[in-house]
Amino acid sequence: MTAMAARPTLTRQLAQARLATAKYATNLARAKADGYQVITPMMPDMGIHYMNPGIGGFTITKPQILVYEHHGNTWQLGALEWVFPSMPKTPPLQDATFETPVNDWDAVVEEAYTTRHDPPAQSEVIGVVNRVSGPRDVVVCAAGSMPGELHKLWRTRDPKGYHVEYGYSTMGYEIAGGLGIKMAAPDREVFVLVGDGSYLMMAQEIVTAVAEGIKLTIVLVQNHGYASIGALSDTVGSQRFGTKYRYRDTDDLLPVDLAANAASLGARALNATTIDEFEAALRDAVASAVTTVVQVHSDPLISAPSSEAWWDVPVAEVAALESTRAARDTYEQAKQGQRRHLAGAQRIETTA
Repeated sequence: MTAMAARPTLTRQLAQARLATAKYATNLARAKADGYQVITPMMPDMGIHYMNPGIGGFTITKPQILVYEHHGNTWQLGALEWVFPSMPKTPPLQDATFETPVNDWDAVVEEAYTTRHDPPAQSEVIGVVNRVSGPRDVVVCAAGSMPGELHKLWRTRDPKGYHVEYGYSTMGYEIAGGLGIKMAAPDREVFVLVGDGSYLMMAQEIVTAVAEGIKLTIVLVQNHGYASIGALSDTVGSQRFGTKYRYRDTDDLLPVDLAANAASLGARALNATTIDEFEAALRDAVASAVTTVVQVHSDPLISAPSSEAWWDVPVAEVAALESTRAARDTYEQAKQGQRRHLAGAQRIETTA
């Protein structure tokens, strides 16, 4: 619930809630001892949620959920939440309104598509490709952070319009795979989405596409590093070590020009640094009869909306970096909320 205005009654009731939970403000151990159990991992901008299953109904001084955030070496209580199995006819707090859960994913996607950044976020790039592509066109992707973002954000309109590989994160598959798809369905426009890291693994099938006159539209997302593994490095406290195209011991960009590389392989190459430039270039590429690579520069630090899933990646128990030690604390907290949905291995005996 959220307050629509600072009303005396509501202010007094919220003050009672804060006073009653002050004992938990910096004492997560006490909250656990009183029955609060972790139910979510650490989520960006949302903290870790602890729920007390023994609290039912609505009592202003007994919130069902406490939300904690990690500050330095301590856990700080940041929010209180009350849970209702169904929407009450009237708010239980005078002068308060209900906060509607984010259950309209389409609205979340639209916001990710249209919120502007400089340089653009990868979600903006996906939004432009989705808007420019036709109902029967095919999007192809295989590695890095884009498959996960496409899974959440792509608006599929045709059963054969979504060709994305997840199982093995096969870096380098994208252009070769797109070539095969175009050969199998020459009446469909094929949009290959590839990150700069995956492009560096295998881009030579551009030569084959040019030689055979097979037209591809290749969107090359250039974030000057490895966005996916960089984000993973962050979660384990390794500070994105070795995941940026930089000269050693500096923050100076390497003069990597993948658009020029694509041109050297025979493709038509376009470059975009803003989302408007990218959309214009992409429409140009679609109208062209030849394989075209559109390089668009993006910000690797802006991720798509969270799925709230948790990836169990263990963090070093002993480390010199404070960031790694903090990441280990976060990991151990999240681990407590892990639930196994499959039974463990069972011994099966057979008789002759």
